[in-house]
Amino acid sequence: MHSSTGVLRQPKAVWATAGASVVAFMGIGLVDPILPSIAKGLDATTSQVSLLFTSYFLITAIAMLLTGFVSSRIGGRKTLLLGLALVVVFAGLSGTSGSVGELVGFRAGWGLGNALFVSTALAVIVGAAAGGSAAAILLYESALGLGMACGPLLGALLGDANWRYPFFGTAFLMAVGFLCITVFLKEQPKPARRTSLLDPLKALGHGGLASAATSAFFYNYTFFTVLAFTPFVLNMSPYRSGAVFFACGVLLAVFSVLVAPRMQARFGSLKVLGGSLLLLAVDVLVLGYGDHTTAVVCTILSGAFIGVNNTVYTELALGVSDAPRPVASAGYNFVRWFAAAAAPFLAPKIEEWSDVHVPFVVAAVTAVLGAAVVAVRRRALTAKARELEVRHATEDGVGVFAN
Repeated sequence: MHSSTGVLRQPKAVWATAGASVVAFMGIGLVDPILPSIAKGLDATTSQVSLLFTSYFLITAIAMLLTGFVSSRIGGRKTLLLGLALVVVFAGLSGTSGSVGELVGFRAGWGLGNALFVSTALAVIVGAAAGGSAAAILLYESALGLGMACGPLLGALLGDANWRYPFFGTAFLMAVGFLCITVFLKEQPKPARRTSLLDPLKALGHGGLASAATSAFFYNYTFFTVLAFTPFVLNMSPYRSGAVFFACGVLLAVFSVLVAPRMQARFGSLKVLGGSLLLLAVDVLVLGYGDHTTAVVCTILSGAFIGVNNTVYTELALGVSDAPRPVASAGYNFVRWFAAAAAPFLAPKIEEWSDVHVPFVVAAVTAVLGAAVVAVRRRALTAKARELEVRHATEDGVGVFAN
């Protein structure tokens, strides 16, 4: 573990926030297994349905500039509750959509709520967790992995009956999260200085943070090509597609929490990140050109590389610059979520212009570009990477969930 207190020994407020974070991340992969069903139910094309991701993440990216501005004025607790309330409303409205245009619009509102919640949740967990930032980041990445695993499963279980049910299910779960935050999380102290809308952009003036964000931008394009485009390529029933992405999410959780820290301690953060990005590129390329069984295996296997990348990127983004963590996180997420908006839109367009293989070639190239940024900008990232290596090497022998 990364602290003698143990990742699992946390205050109730941390568990309430982490639990709500699981549901928030479920919303990302929720639509994966039901994308073909939504297309059929709303008489929409693959490109139109892919806009469910594009509108969601485009608004999420832009809203990152608002999160610190809002939370530094009304406090972390109220910001979390505002974000959760927006998700409850727009997830519920998504289930009532009568056209793909309505659904895309409601997903945009959902993205705004999710941005307010997710970025603030990380800051709250880091601030309130026992064991310091390392334990908090592992807890946050655990929530991400669990949410990414359970989202497709929930989408499959509810979506097999009707594609609208997963949206209603998410609204209900987020309402439960709202109640948990209300009961268990006390108001967090406001920062001494209010954050302006431009602070996250100013933070990107730091070479290390800009390098981490740029590399993560290319990586996220690859990640969300797998997440948003692969369901159409696999063309499976909601149950089978949900099972595939559940397995992918399980690997994501295991590798982000258990494997990544040990690999960092042994090989160094930047070598691990660069190597994982190159392996992801190979995996995506094989996914695009293999037969159906190979595509399923590669989709599941991608979770391992995604899990490793997520942990290293989060640690670098939060500590590579001197900016306050919420500000650095907002600037970093502002850049990388634009790729999450672009990939679901461009991948089906690229297929229309060429064939089904080329979107995966492009995704493999962007993963390599992410690794290239890490290699070229190594010096800007090295100071933080060395600090992470020393910490992981010191703490590695204790075991992640030790007491």
